[in-house]
Amino acid sequence: MTFSKRSALVAFLFAAFLTVQANVAKAVTLLRDPDIEYSLQQLSKPILNAAGLGNSVRVLVVKDSSLNAFVVDNKHIFIHSGLLMRMENSDMLRAVIAHEAAHIANGHLARRYQNFGNARTIAGLGVALAALTAAATGNGEAAAGAALGISSSSQRVFFAHTRAEEASADKSALNYMVRSGADTQGAVDVFDLFRGQELLRTERQDPYVRTHPLTRDRLRNAKAAAQAYAGKAKKDPTAEYWFGRAQGKLSAFLRSPKWTKRTLKNSPSEDVRLMREAILFHRQSNSKKAISTIDRAIAMRPKDPFYYELRGQFLMESRQAKAAVSAYKGCVDRARNNALCLGSYGRALLASGQTKAALGLLERARSIDFRDGRILRDLATAYAKSGNGGMAAVASAERYALQGRMKDAGIQAKRGAGLLAEGSSGWRRAQDIILAAKRAEKKR
Repeated sequence: MTFSKRSALVAFLFAAFLTVQANVAKAVTLLRDPDIEYSLQQLSKPILNAAGLGNSVRVLVVKDSSLNAFVVDNKHIFIHSGLLMRMENSDMLRAVIAHEAAHIANGHLARRYQNFGNARTIAGLGVALAALTAAATGNGEAAAGAALGISSSSQRVFFAHTRAEEASADKSALNYMVRSGADTQGAVDVFDLFRGQELLRTERQDPYVRTHPLTRDRLRNAKAAAQAYAGKAKKDPTAEYWFGRAQGKLSAFLRSPKWTKRTLKNSPSEDVRLMREAILFHRQSNSKKAISTIDRAIAMRPKDPFYYELRGQFLMESRQAKAAVSAYKGCVDRARNNALCLGSYGRALLASGQTKAALGLLERARSIDFRDGRILRDLATAYAKSGNGGMAAVASAERYALQGRMKDAGIQAKRGAGLLAEGSSGWRRAQDIILAAKRAEKKR
């Protein structure tokens, strides 16, 4: 599990995305973990299919202890780690996902962009594009607003859903849950979690309540739906497994080892229990026990790529890069198109001195998912070690752009363009960044 710091401006079509202001917003930590992301995708797949969204939407986790979930474009649903760890079962989490999916499917974002785009408070900046870039970097609502230069009061106007939108999303979400076989009681349980919050002072409320206004009617309607469908939902062991796996891994890294040890018995299966125990040992710097324990989980699920990935992380963080290469290869052999796994494999190869092999894997990872700054950092290193200063500069420029550091990005892009053949792929990437940096400077 890794965390990557991002500020608010990223849309990779650099020539376009800096029609918005290139202010560096307060960084929010986007948690990127292939196992957790895969688990959430498996859990949400029936809901997203019922919403007509299919595989077009990804569920990502923001490392934040507060309770919130939100959408800022039509491709991502963001869930705070605090909310994920407070969910008691898969149906509660699926209720949250269904509600956010409904905002996408019902076109609420498009209407909000249009309505807010006419307001004087945005000073003519591109709200939809800024929200998209915030989603790409995982910076959430506050960061998107800061990137736009929107005041805090205006941010609340833009990011808060209206009561009409909430009623519409609730109705659709309950429909998605019924069609996918989820228990609508999960929605009632989520509402119960936030009951009484609206009576608190604004600064003490969880963000979810501020952006998703709660009403008695919403709770009443959810309870009516739950009662109507009571007993019709079937238990879904698969959903509970992936919920428990995502929540179990997240909590094992974020909560104390003592807490993990105390709750191992609550794991949904033996392999997840072993995974959590292995993380416990790793956090206690007991590398030998961590490796032997995760090996037991691998023996139980030999085709599972993500236990190999975790083994590789243990080895890399124990400074055993050569051994990590083998573990990450096991992951990539089983998940060939997973960018995070490819990036980790490339990182291990680079650390073990296999620069040429690392370079190919890192470029492949970047082509699948350009939003991981670690991949761009490692790409710059690999190109530099290969003697390709031009592409090293371009990769560094792209990493700076991900961080919102457009002045530095422009400097590196100019350096790269001067070293690369005109018209080449790398040269064109550099030109996009140069243009974006110029536009950012004009917006100051």
